Amino acid sequence: MTAALVTGGAGFLGATLAARLAANGVRVRVLDAMLPETGANAFNLEGVPHEFIRADLCHDDLAAAVAGVDVVFDLAAQTSHMGSQHDPRGDLAHNADARLRLILALREAAPRARAVYASTRQLYGRPRYQPVDENHPIDPPDANAVAKWAGEQYWLLEHKVYGRHATALRLTNCFGPRLRVRDARQTFIGIWIRRTVEGQPFEVWGGEQQRDFLHADDVADAMILAATTDACAGRAFNLGGTPPVTLLRLAELMGGPYVVREMPADRAKIDVGSVTLDDSAFRAATGWQPRVALSTGLAATLAYYREHLPRYVQDAP
Repeated sequence: MTAALVTGGAGFLGATLAARLAANGVRVRVLDAMLPETGANAFNLEGVPHEFIRADLCHDDLAAAVAGVDVVFDLAAQTSHMGSQHDPRGDLAHNADARLRLILALREAAPRARAVYASTRQLYGRPRYQPVDENHPIDPPDANAVAKWAGEQYWLLEHKVYGRHATALRLTNCFGPRLRVRDARQTFIGIWIRRTVEGQPFEVWGGEQQRDFLHADDVADAMILAATTDACAGRAFNLGGTPPVTLLRLAELMGGPYVVREMPADRAKIDVGSVTLDDSAFRAATGWQPRVALSTGLAATLAYYREHLPRYVQDAP
């Protein structure tokens, strides 16, 4: 790998990956629309050598963005589950049609470029058995999961029909520095972190749900392995993380005040309850395993925001 494009590269996972690629000597091109409702933040890329292209996958010309790259890491997305319910057509544009526009641009300018797509475990919906492996039925619980499923399948179709090395990673709950923390649009963990750093209580809805959690550094490692391991071509893999804990246990690990509430009715309709992923297939294919323990990663993340919180709660990205 010599030159990589990271879409959504000013966001949480994208910037973490861009930093890792640059540290490995890869020429990094970041594409991001810098939309205020996303996790994009210019501060995320400070000190990271990169070429920046401000563009929207939904409508801008992408020829210059994809020219000359040998790997595309496609992380740009609309990630709000409630947002997708309120604006399903907008969600479809960002998470499905934008994938097609990127793919078509690649067919013209970089037909041999490899691709890794950031998918989601939300595709499975409420688990019928656990841990959830890749053979579990797909049962999207909300509009966001429907659109992400379409985007994933468009990428995998590139392998089936055109022979492109394309891989999808179905991510569990991710955390770490650079996460959007001004609100809960990206993940509930973000607002928990903000409130903890501010010394204010956060809300735990329910609390008995069990989840696994994955640090951004481990995601970056996995994505690079997915791009460079031939056995990953044309496959979708689960990417779990640390051993599962209840949300109440996670709240305790935060170390700040919290209150337990009943889950709001609109949220309960799309909540998937307890989920633990079986990612043994990806581990077997690549040798990957998470390196960052939940308690260690949370402590480092909270320390990061104690130093940099103003850069993440200001209005401008």
